[in-house]
Amino acid sequence: MSELIIENIAQLVRLAGPARARVGAEMLDLSIMDGASVLVRNGVIAALGVASAVARQASANAVRINGANSVVMPGFVDAHTHPVFAGTREDEYEMRSSGITYQQIASKGGGILSTVRKTREASEDELFELALPYVRRLLEHGTTTIEAKSGYGLTLDDELKILRVIKRLNAETPLDLIPTFLGAHEIPDEYRNDRGDYIRLITDEMLPRIAAEGLAVYCDVFCESHVFTVDETRRVLTRAKELGLGVRIHAEQLSLSGGGRLAAELSAASADHLEWIDDKGIVALARSGVIAVLLPGAVFNLGLARYAPARAMIEAGVPIALATDFNPGSSPTPSMQMILSIACTQMRMTPAETVTAATINAAYSLGCGDAIGSLEAGKQADLVVFDCSDYRQIPYFFGVNHASLVIKAGRIVVDRRTRGM
Repeated sequence: MSELIIENIAQLVRLAGPARARVGAEMLDLSIMDGASVLVRNGVIAALGVASAVARQASANAVRINGANSVVMPGFVDAHTHPVFAGTREDEYEMRSSGITYQQIASKGGGILSTVRKTREASEDELFELALPYVRRLLEHGTTTIEAKSGYGLTLDDELKILRVIKRLNAETPLDLIPTFLGAHEIPDEYRNDRGDYIRLITDEMLPRIAAEGLAVYCDVFCESHVFTVDETRRVLTRAKELGLGVRIHAEQLSLSGGGRLAAELSAASADHLEWIDDKGIVALARSGVIAVLLPGAVFNLGLARYAPARAMIEAGVPIALATDFNPGSSPTPSMQMILSIACTQMRMTPAETVTAATINAAYSLGCGDAIGSLEAGKQADLVVFDCSDYRQIPYFFGVNHASLVIKAGRIVVDRRTRGM
């Protein structure tokens, strides 16, 4: 039996509450306890609450951690990432700083397709080795579960290759990766003049093979008029649902495409981005209960000004999650802490709302809110010790990694505690 106890915590941010994604004013309730302790036994939260009561349940052999002057929260759940790719795009970053837009770069062969070309050239082992440092950085910043998309292969073999790497990362690293097939990320160069054939490749070959091999939990589509239209997106996602996959949509990122309303129509697990969503789309999401996964890091890094209307969505009762959109082009950050900062300053979310969005709501968007995303007895012990005494300091001191100790399923996987000067 393995035991670990974190004692006398300055703020224990439990997120205890209804067994579903939180909406409206519920997002403000973090269920905080001061001076509490958490006992972990065999990877599961065994007890939490009043320090003296929890201490009595711990064995003499329990690993003891002093939580004084610290915040303890659930591990971040990053509900939208693209972690497996070859090459980086700092050249495009420099071009954007000179005034060239993301769309202009893409039209000249850059953007997603530049990463596709490099990823196709890389072997499965090479992609695994390239992804390992990204996994480490995610963990170091307090993220313990991610949704991981393919989408940089755009052939059957290359998409399978990426999804196999995600499966291997899941097996060989502490991070939990929930795989999403994103073959409909872009129209590849070889299908530019026959997009219908590429869509048929996705629906008739890629999806059946991926579903048969159990390599993905979800299917996603980049729904934009110049990428995949609403009708094309519906066709791909309907086929995915027939094969037993959940569905997600890149929606309203660059224009009002109708992706948000399609997500509501299909009862998607999430609608992601939503910078251009309108009032009708917001109402549709609220009525359907589809979780809006907002990605302010991409807006920030692309130097854009239009962020998703988080306040309007919260007030309408749309459940909100936050994610990094970690990828080599628009948002190469592993830090959910930085995402919280941007959400507070640019989308006018409160610190409490951002914490809810980055933990329990994100977990429910991935279908695992019953196991992770909050600190409650019986849940998996995914938690982070932050070196601050108030959770609001996490977004307040922006650009700082506050995660000093990361615990995944009861095991310490990152230890950044100061060991002396």
